[in-house]
Amino acid sequence: MIMNQAPAVLRCLACTLLLAAHCAGLSAASVDPAAAYPEKAVRFIVPFPPGAGTDITVRLVTTALTELWGKTMLVDNRAGAGGNIGTEITAAAAPDGYTVMLCTLGSHAITPARKKLPYDHIRDFSFIALMGSTANVLVGHPSLGMKNVGDVVTYAKAHPGKLEYGSSGVGTGPHMSIELFKYMTGIDIVHVAYKGAAPALTDVMGGQIALSTGNLPGGPLAAIKSGKVTGLGVTTAKRNPRAPEIPTFAEGGVEGYEVSAWYGICAPAGVPASIVTKLNAGLVKVLNSPELQRRMEEQGIDVTPSTPTQFAAHVKAETVKWAKVVKSAGLAEK
Repeated sequence: MIMNQAPAVLRCLACTLLLAAHCAGLSAASVDPAAAYPEKAVRFIVPFPPGAGTDITVRLVTTALTELWGKTMLVDNRAGAGGNIGTEITAAAAPDGYTVMLCTLGSHAITPARKKLPYDHIRDFSFIALMGSTANVLVGHPSLGMKNVGDVVTYAKAHPGKLEYGSSGVGTGPHMSIELFKYMTGIDIVHVAYKGAAPALTDVMGGQIALSTGNLPGGPLAAIKSGKVTGLGVTTAKRNPRAPEIPTFAEGGVEGYEVSAWYGICAPAGVPASIVTKLNAGLVKVLNSPELQRRMEEQGIDVTPSTPTQFAAHVKAETVKWAKVVKSAGLAEK
C-alpha cells in the first residue's frame, strides 16, 4: 500500500516544487524596480537658468522621453554657484531613478578640480549616458569691430584689463575655456560671473559688457545669426557646421587650443542597475531618432550617445585633464 502511494506523493512533491519555483520567479519579477519604471513624473534638474543652450538641449530630450514613456519629465532649473546648487541637490536625492540631472564639463570635471565640495562628483553619482558635445563660443558686441579671437588678443595686449567678458559663472566650462585662452596667450581680460549664460549674452547685446562666452547652442547661435553679436571664435578644433562662418580659436592664432563642452545625464549614486539600464536604453533610443538628431544638430550639438560605462570613463578622463588646467591657472581653492 505504501509503495502504491509513493508515486502520488512524488508527483505531489514535484508539483509543489514547480509551483514554488514559479512563485519565486513571479516574486523576483515583481521586485525588479525597472519593471514598471517610470510610474510617475521624473524630475530632471538643470543647474542653469531657462533659456541657456543647456536648457534648450534638455527640453528637446525630455519631450522625446515623455513621448516614449508616457510619463512627464519635469524640467527643474536650479541655477547658481556655477551649477553647484543643482548638482548638490541631485547628489542628495533619493536613488530611485526619479531625480536625474544634466551633468556637464563644468559640473563633473572643472568644478571638482577647483573646489572642495560636499559631494564626490564620481562616487556620489550614477552615470546614465553621454548625450553629445558642442563648442563654446566667444561673442562680442558688433561695435567692437572685432572679427576673431586674434583681434581680442591684439586689443587686450594694447589695453590690459580693459576688456570684460561674461560667463555663466566661476568654474563653468565656458569660463574655463576663456581662462585657458588667457593662459595660452598671456592676455589680461576681466571675468564677470553671471548666474547663467543667457543674462551674460543679454548684456553683450545691450552693450553693457564687451564679450561673453557660452555654449554655442540656443541663445548664442540665434544672436549670432541675427547679427546682434559677432561670433569671434568656437572652441572646438574644427568649425561648427551650424555656424561655419565662425573661425576656431586656432584659426585666430591660438595654436593647439581646443575645448569641447559635453552634456550627459547623471543620477544619485545607488540607483538600481536595472533602472540605469532602462534610462540608458530610453535615452539612446530617442537620441538615435533622426528627428531629434536633426533638431539637436540645428542647435550645434554633435549627438554621441554612450553606455553608462563609457560615460563614467569619459568623466574620469576629463577630470584628469581639467585638474591640470585649473592648477596651471591658479584657480584651485586653497
